[in-house]
Amino acid sequence: MNARDNVSANFDRPILVLYLLLLFMGWANIYSAAFDAAHPSIFDLGKEYGKQAVWMGISLLLGSGILLIRGELFRDAAFAIYGTVLLLLVAVLLFGKEVNGAKAWFAIGGFGIQPAEFAKFATALALSRYLSGHKALVDGRSRVISTILILLPVALIMLQPDTGTALVSGAFILVLYREGLSGNVLLLAILAAILSVISLLLKDTQFGLPFTEAALDGKYMLMITIVTAALLAWGFTRSFIVKRERRRFHTYIAIGALASVFFISSVDVAFNKVLASHQQDRILVMLGQMEDPQGLGYNVKQSQTAIGSGGFSGKGYLEGTLTKYKYVPMQSTDFIFCTVGEEWGFLGTSFVVITLTMLILRIIQISDRQRSRFTRIYAYCVASIFFLHLMINVGMTIGLAPVIGIPLPFFSYGGSSMMGFTVLLGILLRLDAERLSTLR
Repeated sequence: MNARDNVSANFDRPILVLYLLLLFMGWANIYSAAFDAAHPSIFDLGKEYGKQAVWMGISLLLGSGILLIRGELFRDAAFAIYGTVLLLLVAVLLFGKEVNGAKAWFAIGGFGIQPAEFAKFATALALSRYLSGHKALVDGRSRVISTILILLPVALIMLQPDTGTALVSGAFILVLYREGLSGNVLLLAILAAILSVISLLLKDTQFGLPFTEAALDGKYMLMITIVTAALLAWGFTRSFIVKRERRRFHTYIAIGALASVFFISSVDVAFNKVLASHQQDRILVMLGQMEDPQGLGYNVKQSQTAIGSGGFSGKGYLEGTLTKYKYVPMQSTDFIFCTVGEEWGFLGTSFVVITLTMLILRIIQISDRQRSRFTRIYAYCVASIFFLHLMINVGMTIGLAPVIGIPLPFFSYGGSSMMGFTVLLGILLRLDAERLSTLR
């Protein structure tokens, strides 16, 4: 057997090492976050750390099994896997167990399975399969189909509702951009985000009108400002743009102004109808548009306190007072990063962020060495998903992002997320191991 066919010799060992390191570091921190002196055994199935040990074992077996499957099968079965996960997302709406207001779980004994976590690798496979059959994402049809592939699971997840998990699909925009989507789309997304924030900042703000006692709502004031800027730009083109180019610029200006006005009008609808009341409150508190008398930002404040109290080197393992006395809600799930900060300090949090960043950079390196377009696109999907999870989870624990419930990969307690991340990496490792003999 030559090196080209010897798949086991081509496994990317740095990814394996980083995966195992993150897996066991996460388990150790869950043990600390959920520690109970009356149940000190790390394998106690009555505690979160005991259950996490079971999920780790299942994930390791699942990952090992994936490495034994020919990579070609994942490509050929991509749409079948995608369809199966969509059916699971429908089934959980009908037969799932409701937890914290979201019908997102299948209850199996004392454990729970969240199909939304599997939608990440299923969408990554389907999107990679579709895009690998097109030279570039330049025609309208390929853009529409790619968007549908991304948004179908998002729509089903939003029905649960699970806004945080649904937002992870935003990671695929980076993949589409890498595969030929115009940079203008990213620019439009950034502008839309800016308009959304400004609209929320102006929420319930009244602007007095000159020479009258009447007042104008902030939202309408923003619309008037945009229309005025558009008219000024229109006049600018008439003075400084040659005649043959004016019509194109005028069209862009008109479409931009109308789209902006429509978007601003829709922000309120989306904010009030799509987001749950507690999510609305958290965003308003973060933007300083709402006082916090009922402790709506309590989680973030406690998380910031815990991380700050760790100082440079931390208080020591199992020695975090805020962690030990459960002052931070969800400290073993969404806010596990505050446990790292309190017990291991700046050094510990830096190590975790650097390790996850090294994993993402290694995945990008893997993508760039592929001969198979399918594998390259899939690798970019994996890197984008991990990047978004890292940025949002760390951001919300330190108050730079709203609390939307996105786990920190391999650290946050939860079997579904651990299995989902394991499958993402396992498939990538198997596909990469066949890079010398795979061309599709």
